[in-house]
This record gives sequence, structure tokens and C-alpha cells, in this order.
Amino acid sequence: MIQRQIPTSERITMSFRGQCFFQIGTPWRSLILTAIFLSHAAAAADYLSPIAVTADAEGKMLFVALATGKKVAFVNLVQGKVTHWVDLPAIPNGIALSADDKKLVVTTNDPAGTVAVLDVPQGKLLATWRAGHTPSAPLFSPDGQTVYIANRFNNTVSMIDVTSGQEKKRWHVSREPVAMALSSDAKLLFVVNLLPSQAATEQVVASDVTVLNVASDEINEILLPNGSTGAHGIAMSPDGKFCYVTHILGRYQVPTTQVERGWINTNALSIIDVAEQKLIRTVLLDEIDRGAANPWPVACSKDGKFVVIGLAGLQEIMVLDRIELHARLEKADKSQPVGYSAGDSQSTPNNLAFLTGARRRLPLNGIGPRSLTMVGNKAYVALYFSDCVEAVDVEEATSHPLTLSLGPQQPLTTMRQGEIAFFDARTCFQHWMSCGSCHPDTRVDGLNWDLLNDGIGNPKNTRSMLWAHRTPPAMSLGVRGTAEVAVRAGFRYIKFLIVPEELAQATDEFLKSLTPVPSPHLKNGKLSESAQRGEKIFQQVGCASCHPSPLFTDLKKHNVGTGGLRENEDSFDTPTLVESWRTAPYLHDGRAKSILDVIQKFNVGDKHGKTSNLSPQEIADLTEYVLSL
Repeated sequence: MIQRQIPTSERITMSFRGQCFFQIGTPWRSLILTAIFLSHAAAAADYLSPIAVTADAEGKMLFVALATGKKVAFVNLVQGKVTHWVDLPAIPNGIALSADDKKLVVTTNDPAGTVAVLDVPQGKLLATWRAGHTPSAPLFSPDGQTVYIANRFNNTVSMIDVTSGQEKKRWHVSREPVAMALSSDAKLLFVVNLLPSQAATEQVVASDVTVLNVASDEINEILLPNGSTGAHGIAMSPDGKFCYVTHILGRYQVPTTQVERGWINTNALSIIDVAEQKLIRTVLLDEIDRGAANPWPVACSKDGKFVVIGLAGLQEIMVLDRIELHARLEKADKSQPVGYSAGDSQSTPNNLAFLTGARRRLPLNGIGPRSLTMVGNKAYVALYFSDCVEAVDVEEATSHPLTLSLGPQQPLTTMRQGEIAFFDARTCFQHWMSCGSCHPDTRVDGLNWDLLNDGIGNPKNTRSMLWAHRTPPAMSLGVRGTAEVAVRAGFRYIKFLIVPEELAQATDEFLKSLTPVPSPHLKNGKLSESAQRGEKIFQQVGCASCHPSPLFTDLKKHNVGTGGLRENEDSFDTPTLVESWRTAPYLHDGRAKSILDVIQKFNVGDKHGKTSNLSPQEIADLTEYVLSL
């Protein structure tokens, strides 16, 4: 049943030292902070977690991929209800509908590469295909004969023939491809890479967009501005002239002494010229004193009037006047004043006032807008944490979203509360960022940050949250004795907000629940022959003395010769090597772009194991083993 939002005046206000500085005026039933003060659910609930949504050509049906529900919901928009469910063989992450509305392709988090193909008229699973590790972001060609799939953890893109289900081509891209768009002539495939691929100490560290010519196999890379990371979404303009890419723009080159005015993280939209295959400009979505945290899905209205963006860290979508956006970009090119800001085109990525008057922020009832699709002038937004889809008329001056429930509301378990808190920017002063801004998917953002916990002027590489509670101490210098201490310090000294202890405990529970993803270097889930040889070398050269299984860390600090003048000491916490294949760059300051660099380039004096006398083949085998953990 579709229900209209019930207005409420209930608010929660947090204070610090007697001063109010954080206030939320959202519906109580959709607010995580309210739930913290309710009794915790004792048993795990059956959440659905809508992660991807698409609509048919007539706008009468929605198809919603449900992550924890492990199924696809068929939603009749005329009737306003779910009419059919299709179970999936693995957890879905993306969905695409053929132009004739007959086939749905659903990608999954399966390391073995399962892609589900659904027959829409019959409402059943038709076939399964194989792609790469964690196939994502499926995209049909206009003729319906080809599907493009991003193999996230292989760093590749597959071209699959729809008739045979067989892979015809595979291209290598940058790092963790998660979103794609096809040019209007179907010749160029624009691939958004989630994370930077450089060493964190390089002059420019940023995610990029890979452009694939699907006919000639020519590859071009469009580098986003320095500090770009967490790139999640892409949309093609209706006229095919521009691509719009959502991402975070980290200000990692300054100490994290404050969060106001985007001092640590800003949230951005980059505009790409399709024909020229180049970045035109990056604009900030934030306001001067109010962040627009975690821009994720993006789409254009079919009439070309609007760019619509889901702010996954908040309960909002943003609607940009696309015509006005490009008019302002043209003025900036001519150094003409733009609205409330100067017309300096070079400063646009730092200008919080550039979009003033050209953007609207529309509140939602639910939490976690991670996918959206446009039907006419309505945006249908999938709310990951609320098990619903909401419809918003983007032409209205104010939002009155209609909520379409996908199932019964489940009580929030402690773990679910912690997951919401981790990805919720309302736990940050002025809503600039969530924990997930620097730890996308709870892992790494590829940047160095100069946090205040160990002095100023000594930036450290972002570390994965996987097993953080099992491998104390926390932080590279071990300045936080446990992950529990680090979680609370993160809220207070990075997000500049004190949260209830119950919320911090819930965040602990969520992080403790994380499990490793099998490495793409494994062969059928097992060590390759090269990795098996590398395992023996790992023992022989002494790597295992500091990285013993099963945690692959001895929980101690060691001087491995990587300190420098900026550090207060030369000994660093030994990190776990589990999932090291996805946590580059390496060492405390991210100077090593690869594990091979750790072994060869930054192992002076054999302090990382006695590897100086190894042959090239032995080094390759050792590297393969570490990357297989």
C-alpha cells in the first residue's frame, strides 16, 4: 500500500557542553537515533535492503533488487503493491532491464561471478551466467544483444552475449568499477572506479573514470580532481553530451582540525564531456554550513531539466536545475560572476556557493537512498535501510514523498542500528560525512589523513575496519588501545559529535560482524599453485613471525624501517594481511602502491622478511600468497 508521509514535530536534540549543535527533525519511525532509545530487538530481523531499482518503459512496473532479501520484487505502480517475488542464487547488487522489457539481468556479490537472468513476463529465473568476481552495474546495449558487467574485484569489465550468455570480451580498468553508462551511439562505455589506484604519497591521488571503446578496445582514463574517492554513480544526459559522476572530494592535505565548511570531506558532482572524453568541471553539492554527504545514485529526468542525486548518508535527494548548472559553467569559463560566487572556473571545486539557487534538497521518509530511477518527473528511490521505495515529484518545490513498503517493518537489531550509524552522516556535525565516507564498504578510501590523535604533520593511511575489534591496538601508532576506544574517538574528534553510548555500542556490534571477502586471486576458492609456493616462502623468510595465522598479525608494534622525520616514533602496529588484496595502498603512509612494492621497494634491510635474495619467481609467488589471504 502507498502511504503519504504523516507530519510530525518530534525532534531529537543533542548537546555538548550545554550548547545545542545537532538537531534532527525527521519522522520518528525512520530515525535511527530514536531507535537507539527503544528496546533492542532480541532476534535478527528479516530485512530486505533494497539496493537497486529500475522501471519498465511505460512506467507501470518497478523491479527492485533486495540485498539481504536475496530476491527481486516486482512492484505494480498502478496497484501500489508488490505482485511477485523471484528468489536469487546470491545477494544482488545491481539490476538492468532490456529495452523490450522482457529480460532482467541481476548482478550479485558472488565471488564466483553469478549473474541471474529473469524472464519478466513469466516472473521467474531464466538462466545464470558467469562473469568475474562480484559482478556489478549491469548495462544493456540499446539493441538488447549485449550486456556489460563490471567485475568489481577483478578490476575488469565483461561484454556478454545475451543469446548465449557467454563472455565475448573483457577489459581491464582501474580499481573497483561500480557504475557504468553507455554513450548514445553505444560506442563508448564510461566506467566509474570507486577508489584511487595511486600510492597515497603521490602528488595526485584520485579515482578515475575509464572510457572503453567497445569496438576498437581503445581505453582512456579521465582522472577526477585530487582527493576524489568513493565514486559511486554515473548518469548520461538525455542528449548524450554529458556524463555526471557522483563522488567524495576529500581534503586530505590538511590536518583534520575541524569539519566545518567541508574542511575534511566535501561531496561532489563531476561533469564529463562525452565527445571529448574529458572532465569539464567538478561542483560541490554541499552548502556552506550543511554537508550533502555521500552522493551515490544519480539520474537525469528524460526531459533533461533535472539531475537527481541520492544522498546516501542522509534522508534526502538533491535536485539540480540542469539547464542552470550548464549556464553557470559557461559563465565560469568566461570568468563571469555566478550567482553568489565569483566566476573563477579554477576555484569551482572549492566553491560551496556555486550551486546556490540551482539546487533543492528534498527530504525522504526512509534511510539510505542507494539507488533511484526516473519515471517521467518522478524519482523512485530505493531506501536500503527502510525496506521501501519512495516516489518524489522532482518538479515540486517541496517534497511530499509517497512511500511504497516492500514488506513488513522489522524491529531494529543492535547490529542493524550500528550499520545505519556507520553510514549515517547525521552523526556528524553539519552532516558533512559518515564513517563510510573514509571507509567505503567499511574498508579503505585510498587516502592518507592527518588525524589529531598522534600530532600534526604526520598523515596516515586509512585502514580497513575488517577485524579491527579482533586485532588491537587501533591506528598505525597504536594510540587507541582498542577499536572500541577508536570508534568513540572517531565520532568525537573526526565527526565532531558526541553520540549516545548505545549508538557507539551498536557500531561496535556492526563492525564485529564483518567477514572477509574471498580473494579474487584464489582458484575455485583455494590457493593457486603459485600461492602454495608463496605460502612456504612466507614461512621461510620470516613473514609469519609478525603475521602468524589465523589473524595474520602478532598484535604488536615493530620498526620495519618505514618511519621518518614526521613521525614521533618508528614502530608501527602490525596490520592483518587478511583481505590485503583490497586494502592498497600499503604501509603506514600508503607509500607502497602494491604488495610487490612492499616486498621489493620498501623492505630495506629485510625488515619485512628476508626477501632480498629471492628470485623474481619467488617474489611473484610470495606476492600471490599474500594477495590470496
